Amino acid sequence: MKTDDLVALLSTNVEPVDRNAVVRTLSIAIAAGTTVALGIAFAGLGFRADLATTRALAFLAIKLAFAIGVVGLALVYLTRLARPGGEQKISPFLVAVPFLVIVALAAVSLGAAPRAHWDRMIVGDEWLECLLSIPVIAIVPFAVSIWAVRKGAPTNLRRAGAFAGLIAGGASAIAYALHCTEDSLPFIAVWYGGTIVLCTLAGAALGPRLLRW
Repeated sequence: MKTDDLVALLSTNVEPVDRNAVVRTLSIAIAAGTTVALGIAFAGLGFRADLATTRALAFLAIKLAFAIGVVGLALVYLTRLARPGGEQKISPFLVAVPFLVIVALAAVSLGAAPRAHWDRMIVGDEWLECLLSIPVIAIVPFAVSIWAVRKGAPTNLRRAGAFAGLIAGGASAIAYALHCTEDSLPFIAVWYGGTIVLCTLAGAALGPRLLRW
């Protein structure tokens, strides 16, 4: 077969590519993963009993804004990374904005409090539970995110894995926030932010293995 004949054959009955397929798949997968994470948090930990109070709702809103901001920005980048060469079109530093905001708020909170209260504000009573719960709850969102990314064709597997881990950590933090009664801004910055970063690092380490074509 001549080259021209081969090209003609390959170009016959070509169907247009759905450019939104990757976005749709990832969005559905992350929504499903977050729903499962909420179920795990409710079944395993339960939701805090004082959610009807104004104070609890205010701090829950801060936690959710932080975690949702992480997930939303990471999703934008991951949809690009799921396409071949997509990493060349993005600068991932915008994802750091939610972390910088919560760290700034935590610093203001510490600055306004007596130094003797700092340890309590940072460590709290639930630091170990937070450190363990968010990565564990993140397993399912991470698994479905990886499955969705594999439907695309990522070329930078480490970075794609990192963003899948970032999304999973954020989704897990959304679920855990409904249980956690520690409302200190420094606690949120250190333990929510720190565990999400741990999930991101784990995703970067696992990405090349799980996303290999």
